[in-house]
Amino acid sequence: MTGRSGEIYRIDWLPGTDLLHGTCHCGREHTAQDPVEMWEWMLAHPRGHEPQGAGR
Repeated sequence: MTGRSGEIYRIDWLPGTDLLHGTCHCGREHTAQDPVEMWEWMLAHPRGHEPQGAGR
């Protein structure tokens, strides 16, 4: 998924499990079993922070 400003968000299914692994454009990661929970985290998480290495 690409955000409005061109950031890339990635959700992968972990084979052999019922888990989804999401990676935000900033590098933060989240694992969830529920696709709705994953999308809610993915869409809400990036507010107010910078990608890894930006300004640090």
